[in-house]
Amino acid sequence: MVLKANETSVSTLSIPRWAPPPVQTPPHDSSQTGRLRFLSVSVIDYAQKMNPDVARMKQIALTLLLSVALLAWGAVGACAGQFDDGLAAYDQADYATALTLWRPLAAQGIADAQDGLGVMYKNGQGVAQDYDKAVSWFRRAAEQGNTDAQNNLGLMYENGLGVTQDYDKAVKWFALAAEQGNAGAQGNLGLMYENGEGVTQDYKEAVKWFRLAAEQGNAYGQGNLGWMYRSGWGVTLDYKEAVKWFRMAAEQGKAYGQGNLGTMYLNGWGVVQDYRQALDWFHKAADQQNADAQFNIGLMYEKGEGVAQDYNEALKWYRLAATQANAYAQCALGLMYRNGEGVPQDDNEAVKWFGLAADQGNALAQNNLGLMYVGGRGVAQDNSEAVKWFRLAAAQGDGGARFNLGFMYENGQGVPQDYVRAHMWYSLASSSFRDEKGKAAVGNRDNIAAKMTPAQIEQAQAMARACLESNYRKCN
Repeated sequence: MVLKANETSVSTLSIPRWAPPPVQTPPHDSSQTGRLRFLSVSVIDYAQKMNPDVARMKQIALTLLLSVALLAWGAVGACAGQFDDGLAAYDQADYATALTLWRPLAAQGIADAQDGLGVMYKNGQGVAQDYDKAVSWFRRAAEQGNTDAQNNLGLMYENGLGVTQDYDKAVKWFALAAEQGNAGAQGNLGLMYENGEGVTQDYKEAVKWFRLAAEQGNAYGQGNLGWMYRSGWGVTLDYKEAVKWFRMAAEQGKAYGQGNLGTMYLNGWGVVQDYRQALDWFHKAADQQNADAQFNIGLMYEKGEGVAQDYNEALKWYRLAATQANAYAQCALGLMYRNGEGVPQDDNEAVKWFGLAADQGNALAQNNLGLMYVGGRGVAQDNSEAVKWFRLAAAQGDGGARFNLGFMYENGQGVPQDYVRAHMWYSLASSSFRDEKGKAAVGNRDNIAAKMTPAQIEQAQAMARACLESNYRKCN
């Protein structure tokens, strides 16, 4: 809500417009691997740009290295020639020929061929997909010291493919390869340190491994190192340094590097703000079917940034991203239908898209879905169901959802009336905003404080502290 000067705040539901931006996850490939976050601008109903709060997804898509440094096999040049012929066939997607050439080499103990068969079984290329067989071939090659196979075996353990998921074993195999200079493994080991998976979380150690990978020209390492500089994790926050590494990844044609570079131009972080440059980089990524870039292009058309405002064009790009299950684009479509922007107003369609995004854990969609239940728009009116969705969004730090929970407890909608809990949620909401929305939360909190005893206020304050300290796990 927006307060007028000298006006006492009035309880109302908070209706945010946009959530934090989506995650960009690059593919994994043998010896060139990594997960990288994707920045984008985010806006809410109040027409403000917010700093991104990025969550990350995991994805694996192994491919064979396009160039392989052949190790000494103790075999004659004919073996090397046969392996090269198989690699050429693989690169041409002639998997049957690659399989024919590599299988006898693998049976002879040639580690590169064993690793190649592992990749083919992992991806179902020329053979039925079989994670167990992939792991078996990776292990045979890894135990001979083949660093690509060690890295790939680590990925299988990290993702629980063909083996029980085991971060400790993933770290073991990544470390073996990384210490021998395998750039992909260095990047993956950095990610384990960044996430605290199988090791104690250590951003500085993550930066060390990302840098080693990046300095070998590894685009994933470059992108992740850029992210560390962008976030100030393990290094001093430095947008210019982030731009430098994002650009290196972008110039290798990597969509996530292009998208991140576009975001830096969009926000003027480390570069002069330039919407046209931002749009150009987003289009390069979108041309590779990158859903996050498609979402960002849609956002620029919706807001008229660098282009004439065009809801139809925004809808086109949002749909492209939404059909790839991009939760932010799905939520954006829900908002367009809710508000009748570029499409006839349609609450049923809005609920559909909010639901798809909310089921993926998108906090804005969860909050908006809750609002649809409060208003009975596109669904049967159900305050209890609304509270459920508000809680899920609030647990992810969504300020609007915290405000809305305060409102529900203050008014006894979907929950028993409880001023203590209302006070707690309004306090938490006030810490989420630095503008009129924060003032509104404070105003509502102070209004109900006038109806509470000092002991109740003290209890509410203690509950708010406990909620924050538990990272929203102990708020109910």
